[in-house]
Amino acid sequence: MEPKTPKTPDAPFLKQIFLHHLTRIYNGKCFLRDRTSHLMGLASFKALELAIGEFGGDVKKQIERMEEIYKLIGEKPSAEVCNPIRSIIKDEFCLDDGQDVPLLNDLDIMLYLQILEHINITSYRMLIMIAKLLKYDEVKQLLTENFDESADNDKLFTLIAKEYVTG
Repeated sequence: MEPKTPKTPDAPFLKQIFLHHLTRIYNGKCFLRDRTSHLMGLASFKALELAIGEFGGDVKKQIERMEEIYKLIGEKPSAEVCNPIRSIIKDEFCLDDGQDVPLLNDLDIMLYLQILEHINITSYRMLIMIAKLLKYDEVKQLLTENFDESADNDKLFTLIAKEYVTG
């Protein structure tokens, strides 16, 4: 069986795809925003606690930008149907299962936050691509700012993990 190449979506379908992914990431960020202070409290290393605080501030800014995007395109966030980010963090990254070694707990926090940032980076990349096709220039700029923050947070957690592991 020969693979089929999908037809290029028209503008209304592109907007539907855009809204679908924007809503998923928006609801995921809102869910994460509400849990950032708890994660800060779990960190045993001061640099990690500060990094989570910075991450939480970036999450709030990204939510504000996404709310601006909704206004720019004349839409509102819809109710959460399926949220992959919520699924990843619903059990608080499995951090409440009696881990006695603070280093392992901190590394788990960083691992899961980086997984979330990789989801966000990929989602923002796709949203930017669709925004270009829809000629949403202001939206593209807001998404680029969110993308850059997520990429910077990923690098920050990588540096902290390196400090943990290499001393």
